Amino acid sequence: MLDLRRLRLLHELHERGTIAAVADALQFTPSAVSQQLAMLERETGVTLLERAGRRVRLTDPALVLVGHAEALLEEAAAAEADLAAAVGAVTGRGRIASFQSAARRIALPAMAQLARDAPELRCELVGAEPEEALPALAVGDVDLVLGDEWQHAPWRMPAGLERDELLLDPVMLVMPAGHPAARSRRRAVALSELADAAWISGHPGMGWDEITERLCRERGRFTPQVRHRMNDAVVVAELVADGLGVALLPGLALPDDDPRVAIRPIAGERPTRAIHAVTRASDAARPSTRSLLAAMRAVVRSRSTPRLRG
Repeated sequence: MLDLRRLRLLHELHERGTIAAVADALQFTPSAVSQQLAMLERETGVTLLERAGRRVRLTDPALVLVGHAEALLEEAAAAEADLAAAVGAVTGRGRIASFQSAARRIALPAMAQLARDAPELRCELVGAEPEEALPALAVGDVDLVLGDEWQHAPWRMPAGLERDELLLDPVMLVMPAGHPAARSRRRAVALSELADAAWISGHPGMGWDEITERLCRERGRFTPQVRHRMNDAVVVAELVADGLGVALLPGLALPDDDPRVAIRPIAGERPTRAIHAVTRASDAARPSTRSLLAAMRAVVRSRSTPRLRG
């Protein structure tokens, strides 16, 4: 009979590419991983690995076995989840991966609530963008991902994952309080009024940069003069407060009360980004996963709409 733990090692090697990466992820030594894979070869009676320079690669029979391993591991995970649901206790470890603003506004309050309501669940938080967090979720490195999906920039979801939309986060215009376009607190601002402004955006290829470029071109009929590129909303807010540029920021990333910063809606249909919580489908019945999702939803329900300021 095939050993499920060794099948998992083979599956992990297929996903991660090197024995060292498998050992690091599973807290084994590389030699222990190699020994277990050698035992799996003896159990199956076929060659599963072959040398490729300094690395190893999976043989064709190994790839066939990986396909079966995926189904077996999913079934085992579902069985563990059903067993945990039958017991009903919220225990174990809840590993959350989140990008910066969702970590601050959603994950941290949810973890604080869980520390009171489910003290036997040990929550862990790691900062990560969806592009790296979703594959980590698929292979079991984390248990829940908070990710942002910008309009016209959908994710590529790995198989076996389920998404839960938490909120549509409105994108707002952030300007220095003394900017002429910020004079009225009651009106939305046309982007055409900011054609000559210095802009702050994310790095090329990011959803934030894409929506900044697209909205300025479609609604303002200009290409923004991006002077600063930053992936830190706190630094962006300081740049704006110091009069060094304007930016589009979603609600979760808006700065706290600062009299130097004006926050206004954009004229026309309000752009948004979707915030999702993503989990493994096989964990749907697991009490720890259900508690993580419930805590995230509760935090979102308690949030208010972004206020106009400045």
